[in-house]
Amino acid sequence: MTNVLVVKANNRPDGVSTKMYETFMAEVANVQGVNVTTFDVFEENMPYFGQELFNAFGKAQAGEELSAIEAGSLAAFNKSREALTAADVVVFAFPLWNLTIPAALQSFIDYTYGAGYSFKYNEQGQLVSLMTDKKYIVLNARGGIYSSPEAAPSEMSVNYINAVIGGVYGMEKIDEVIIEGHASNPAGAEQIISDGLEKVKAAAKNLAKVTA
Repeated sequence: MTNVLVVKANNRPDGVSTKMYETFMAEVANVQGVNVTTFDVFEENMPYFGQELFNAFGKAQAGEELSAIEAGSLAAFNKSREALTAADVVVFAFPLWNLTIPAALQSFIDYTYGAGYSFKYNEQGQLVSLMTDKKYIVLNARGGIYSSPEAAPSEMSVNYINAVIGGVYGMEKIDEVIIEGHASNPAGAEQIISDGLEKVKAAAKNLAKVTA
């Protein structure tokens, strides 16, 4: 059985990346040999990563009572890492907001990005990825066109996820579906989204190859 973790990072019901998530979930239900779990970063209680987490580490070790935000930070740390650890394949469904990823998804990254967990340093001080046995899929939506040479350098959502999940954590990317241009081309938006969702369905079906 292949454990698939779907990280949902859009709480807008009409969002295109929400449609990508829903389409993926509907299609993956037909794939044999997968166990699918959703981690909705907007539904989870995930305080922003900061000193409260380190306070929680110290207090928990000393047996002291934690404040509400310290307890929330520690719970988010544990839950996000437990979910990621259990996954064989991680699917990220997220939009480009203001050139980057939603803050709630950044919190998930912050809680799972850690030396000794997702990577380590060797004796020469070089980064060594610790999640090379896992695979990931990118499902992203962006209203403008960011695949052009002029706009590509300003795109910091897909590029960032690939840099962290592929580059630092060391997971193997097995699929990437990007729907773009639907906001800048209203007349063609319906077709753009429809074509993209067909690619999402294909990405879900392709998981059968991972389980084989």
